[in-house]
Amino acid sequence: MHELILASDILQIVQASAAREHFRRVATLRLEAGALAGVEVPALRFALEALQPGTCLDGAEIQIDEPPGRAWCASCAAEVEIENRIDPCPRCSGYPVRPTGGLRLRVIELLVRND
Repeated sequence: MHELILASDILQIVQASAAREHFRRVATLRLEAGALAGVEVPALRFALEALQPGTCLDGAEIQIDEPPGRAWCASCAAEVEIENRIDPCPRCSGYPVRPTGGLRLRVIELLVRND
């Protein structure tokens, strides 16, 4: 379950931000986990919630945006939405489709508290 490692890395990013920006607690952590990022969102949420106690994320609301996968189809020259990297173009059933969006896992926003 690589989501535990991802959650640990996210926690390190947040703690480094807390040290650099001098805040103590996070009220809201907002992430983006694209459909093509290879992340199981429920497992990531579970891992983050398991790591929260005793950290600056303790009690934080975790919001995870899940943008769809986007790709460019070489056959019909259209940008299309896909659910999986190996899917054919939903418009023309052609290949190859080159993923262009929904590829990242990233921290979007931290709402912080100093109490």
